[in-house]
Amino acid sequence: MDRHLLQKRTVATVMAANAFGYAGFVAVAAVAALLASEMTGNDSIAGIPSAAATLGTAFAAAPLAQRSKRYGRRIGLRLGYLIGMIGCGVAFVAGQLGLFWLLVVAMAAMGVGNTSNLQNRFVAADLADEDKRARSIALVVWVGTVGAVVGSPSAAWVNRIGTSLGANEWVTPALLGGIGFAAAGFIINTWLRPDPLEVAGGIDPDAPGHNPIHGAVRTLRLVWPNLQARLAIVAMAVSQMAMVAVMVMTPLHMKDHGHAELSTLVIAVHVFGMFGLAPLIGRWADRFGRIRSLQVGALILGAGTVGVVIAGYVPALMFTGLFLLGIGWSVALIAGSALLTESLPESQRVDAQGLADVMMSLLGATAAFSSGFVKTAVGYEWLANFATAAAILILIGAIRTSARMAMARAG
Repeated sequence: MDRHLLQKRTVATVMAANAFGYAGFVAVAAVAALLASEMTGNDSIAGIPSAAATLGTAFAAAPLAQRSKRYGRRIGLRLGYLIGMIGCGVAFVAGQLGLFWLLVVAMAAMGVGNTSNLQNRFVAADLADEDKRARSIALVVWVGTVGAVVGSPSAAWVNRIGTSLGANEWVTPALLGGIGFAAAGFIINTWLRPDPLEVAGGIDPDAPGHNPIHGAVRTLRLVWPNLQARLAIVAMAVSQMAMVAVMVMTPLHMKDHGHAELSTLVIAVHVFGMFGLAPLIGRWADRFGRIRSLQVGALILGAGTVGVVIAGYVPALMFTGLFLLGIGWSVALIAGSALLTESLPESQRVDAQGLADVMMSLLGATAAFSSGFVKTAVGYEWLANFATAAAILILIGAIRTSARMAMARAG
């Protein structure tokens, strides 16, 4: 098959898989805290299942990437979706039996399924031309909007059907999640042929297996000296941390000012900023370059966090600030993913991509866990200030990398 035709087919396949995969994951993630609260009667630990899902995503990223490197993208992604589907089934059983810690384990397994969702964006880059790589990644990121929009409201609808049939409250969406993961795995297994990584020459059947932690450390040591790869990983991970910290606490901040219901619309606008403009961002990154895009993305990210601070509390400006925060994150993800892919030889790409997702998930989980303590201790505004500092870190890194690369070319 012609390489360009295969690339179009690959992008269409992973877009379809991502739509179903994200719909499945969001259907459960949207109600996980409600289910946990219903099971335990304790809101203080209701966030633990969601944290488990994030950690599951983090710890599965490197092993699934290693499996893809040895056997191909289809094998790695399929395994992730299979584990996610099993996790949904276990979550349904846990919810029906009232076994909270089994639910936590099940959510970790669903996080593994979400790892396949994340790694799909790199599949779109395997065969892409350099001048179209960012827009290919962006299309896969953008389709996550479909999953998010479909998954969340569908969970409430399926829950009503489930309770009418005798199921416990907020348990039935787990079955919807299983259907989403199963559909995504079926699409990958059926249509991701021939394997794009094999065509690109990135499969290494003799690649040694690694302990996930040792493998991540080994990859970090290998990749870190590469200026562009280092910038890409830092930009994606740090922007994830900044975005999650502010996003998670925004509903509580608005609740403090009497606008709890309005916060759902703010988060919806934020999610649109994260995914809705991705195709335009991809085209922009292809036209003006990855590092320049990261500089602009850092400025947009910082503008969003500064906006919610200097405004005091004005609901309209909360919409603007969270929208800009989402756009800044999207630029970092798309430009960073493209930069990481093209700055490394084929033999190192898959491991580095897995490392990037590990770092993103770990910093995101840390931000989600600690943001409540920071808000309680010093306030939402200081949480936003810390996120602004993270944006400045990305900007400085992008400027320094650009300058050092210019010096290297001149020398």
